[in-house]
Amino acid sequence: MLDHKTAQERAAALVERACKAGADAADVVYSGDSSESIQVRLGLLEDVERSESEHIGLRVFVGQASASIGSSDLGDTALDELAKRAVAMARLAPEDRYSGLAPDELLMRGPSPDLDLVDPLEPSPAQLRELARAAEDAARSVPGVTNSEGAGASSGRGIFALATSHGFARAYETTSHGLSASVIAGEGAAMQRDYAWRSARHAADLLSPQEIGQLAGERAVARLAPGRLSSGAMPVVFDPRVGSTLISSLLGAMSGAAIARGSSFLLGKEDDRIFDSAVTVIDNPLIPRGLGSRPFDGEGLPTAQRTLVEGGRLTGWLMDSAAARQLGGVPTGHASRGGGAPVIGSGNVHIAPGSASPADLMADIKDGIYVTELIGMGVNAVTGDYSRGAAGFR
Repeated sequence: MLDHKTAQERAAALVERACKAGADAADVVYSGDSSESIQVRLGLLEDVERSESEHIGLRVFVGQASASIGSSDLGDTALDELAKRAVAMARLAPEDRYSGLAPDELLMRGPSPDLDLVDPLEPSPAQLRELARAAEDAARSVPGVTNSEGAGASSGRGIFALATSHGFARAYETTSHGLSASVIAGEGAAMQRDYAWRSARHAADLLSPQEIGQLAGERAVARLAPGRLSSGAMPVVFDPRVGSTLISSLLGAMSGAAIARGSSFLLGKEDDRIFDSAVTVIDNPLIPRGLGSRPFDGEGLPTAQRTLVEGGRLTGWLMDSAAARQLGGVPTGHASRGGGAPVIGSGNVHIAPGSASPADLMADIKDGIYVTELIGMGVNAVTGDYSRGAAGFR
């Protein structure tokens, strides 16, 4: 895997190759990552994984036609061939009057913000194994826990670089750490399972393995001796670990590309109140050490904090440059890149806290459900219909 300086230079070199091959404009993304994970079960080593990968993606424009191509071979000969093939593909592609690079005047020009996304400490395999073992031991020590599905610890490092033919070339590095445990409580047909996990950019920001394990064990035991409810309408409160999926569905519907296609349940609801007036949803990709933090988006635009829902009302759509051209707006810095054209992606999205505690929220509910688990993928992004299985506490 390349370091971030070399990755940036390699991306810029491929842009130059594409322009020499006949492209009117081009951009290149490089992504590389390495990771290591350890799994233990019942105190014994269960699995060890080490992976490393890198990919470079080229997008070229010939007039208003474009093509994307990628490779894991970063050699000079392979990149020369990549540039030629991409230009040949674009010459055969249909034109799209909304395609193109981000507007030059909107690109990031100043210094990148220091987001502290890199942890200098890299745990050894032995240290990862000890973390996983400690988490499982803590979970198994909870009274009522009878078996274990295992515990895991992981660490990783990633590089992202972007270069464009209109002068943008930058890269940034990230690290990641994770810790999890999953255990079983009860016996026979009365068994229940649950889990706990955390991930962070810096290992110091994780919960301790003892806290992770205890949380997993207590959650599993709390599910013992479940009952069933009759069908009916009743108040529902979502636990934070599942409530975030509701916001994920909202973000998909707020995509400018979905609005332009007419395939979003939010179409025509720009001025409607879709939440209670107390609800505010914020996206802040500039939080230091944030899992979704990034200094620039997938088109080279600077990122910034934005309120997505204010007073229960939408503030607009999430747009890359193509969607902005279609909708007559301005790109919002929400372009995300894999190896091809940009897609919509968010940063660190959260619901601003209200004035009521969880206990206060539930105090006036005579008969309701606290949902801790959702099952299935029954969300229709076009109509907004929502139907999923759920488990939790009455």
